[in-house]
Amino acid sequence: MKLEFQGAAQTTTGSMHVVEANGLRILLDCGLFQGSRKEAFEKNRNLPINPAAIDAVVLSHAHIDHCGNLPSLFRRGFQGKIYCTQPTQELCEILLRDSAFLQQRDLKIINKKRAEQGKVLFEPLYEPQDVDQVIRHMQTEPFKREFDLGNNVHGVFHVAGHILGSALVQLDIKPKTGKSHRLLFSGDLGQPNQPILQKYDFPQGADTLLIESTYADRDHPSAEDVKGRLKGFIDDIHQQRSRLLIPAFSVGRTQQILYYLNRLWEENRIPLTTVYVDSPLSFAATKIYTKHRECYNDEASDILRQGIDPMRFPGLRFIETPEQSKALNDIHEPHIIIAASGMCEGGRVLHHLQRTVGDPRNIILIVGFQAENTLGRRIVDRVSPLKILGDEFELRARVHTINALSAHADRTALMDWFDGVKGNLKNVFAIHGEPEKVNAMCELVKQHGVANVIAPVPGQQIDLN
Repeated sequence: MKLEFQGAAQTTTGSMHVVEANGLRILLDCGLFQGSRKEAFEKNRNLPINPAAIDAVVLSHAHIDHCGNLPSLFRRGFQGKIYCTQPTQELCEILLRDSAFLQQRDLKIINKKRAEQGKVLFEPLYEPQDVDQVIRHMQTEPFKREFDLGNNVHGVFHVAGHILGSALVQLDIKPKTGKSHRLLFSGDLGQPNQPILQKYDFPQGADTLLIESTYADRDHPSAEDVKGRLKGFIDDIHQQRSRLLIPAFSVGRTQQILYYLNRLWEENRIPLTTVYVDSPLSFAATKIYTKHRECYNDEASDILRQGIDPMRFPGLRFIETPEQSKALNDIHEPHIIIAASGMCEGGRVLHHLQRTVGDPRNIILIVGFQAENTLGRRIVDRVSPLKILGDEFELRARVHTINALSAHADRTALMDWFDGVKGNLKNVFAIHGEPEKVNAMCELVKQHGVANVIAPVPGQQIDLN
């Protein structure tokens, strides 16, 4: 049995790990690399694996840094199945179609400039027909039921609690001779006690563990404070007659925020405030969240039983057309805009940032992890001026962060889960984290009783036999 680490190694994006066992090459996730535009462009176009040599993909969840390069596999020769949960399949379809649209739109602008300069035009990373291939080849599996990958390799999905449908991936490898081997891949592990979703499971019996390390060096603030802080920001924009702009991922984070706003309204703690969700993708994702209520935790299920939709409230408006989005520029009453993308690297949030950053009355609220070299990270670091869509803007708006909204497990949650699954672990690999994070995870794992832990580098191959 061999492991090959090609993405989310010493970084947080581009999840891509190969398991070679019993003559099969199984790919765990196939995500887009995000960060520096030029570096991301090159990495995403040059897959470090041969897609035609991959027999199957097992997908942990639908975030674009885990699923976003699946269409490239088919474009370059992959013909196998993609195993995932039903909610993951439904979310992947809307996310990948949106990704293909955005890439075609951005490439049109880039190629226009290259044509004027006499340069060779770029081909799209992938197109809608490649997304069609992905959806056709997806095989959905329920949680906690074994599925057959062939050659005496079986998989099981367990609840990861990160976003709707997110899974811990268990692979059981049974060789013709010798002892069976169980590999457990955390994907992205969810923070306990987050709204809507059930907490993560504790699968037993793993020999090898691939564990995410995004927040291995810190704990999140208490989630109890989230509603209080949101209330404070809403009261502030009513006093200032200004805007609260929240860049948020369309899947997961947007639904969390809507849930907290619903609770504040139902508890009569905030004035009526118009909330614009400016993202057709967020609207589609919220409908999928509403559909899959079997994934809800006890609190959200109790709210439903009271006849309350936990992601709806008076004043909520979903914006769909570009014309509706542009019309938000003319609003002068206090309001909230929730728009993608969460790291401010694309989407409608960029236009809203252009019209928000210069006014000191406005608030920009960052509610998720911001990778290095992204516009979101520069906003958190309060870099000024900011370059947005090619133009520079002074950052005068107030910038706040709520780290307690993170859907990634913090240090305490990671080790709570680790202690619950470690059993007789023989090998641990710290992935999905920047260098200081995976190093912190290695130290934690050793402190918690497993000596054989490695933070692999991109391209590293390890033979476990």
